[in-house]
Amino acid sequence: MTNPIFHMLSSAPQPVAPFSHAVEVDGFVFLTGQMPTDPGEPDAALPDGVEAQTRRVMDNLKIVLEGVGLGLVHVVQVRIYLTAFERDYAAMNDVYRAYFPTNRLPARTCVGVSALAVDALVEIDLVARRPDAA
Repeated sequence: MTNPIFHMLSSAPQPVAPFSHAVEVDGFVFLTGQMPTDPGEPDAALPDGVEAQTRRVMDNLKIVLEGVGLGLVHVVQVRIYLTAFERDYAAMNDVYRAYFPTNRLPARTCVGVSALAVDALVEIDLVARRPDAA
């Protein structure tokens, strides 16, 4: 195993806890769960509703991926956390589906949780793989 690379990106939302935006090892890039905060206005109110929050989270994940030279096409696994699973699952899926081609859907887990940081409705983390990794 090679030494991990810890990525902190000025373009991504500032962390709400002690973590790196991404950690890379052996061609895999593990992205910390993103919240629906605006990287340009970290103190702004969260977007209303799970659809808007899911879009913001996915856009934040794209910022981190692009910051390490990758894109959503490199994503191999996703974990989604919802505070109101039964109410928001379908609406979140409608937004999420638009970010990936139907023939390149990552493996995925989605769970209901009792609460998330910053009172978010949704948090998403993911794992990507560099295309040139052996």
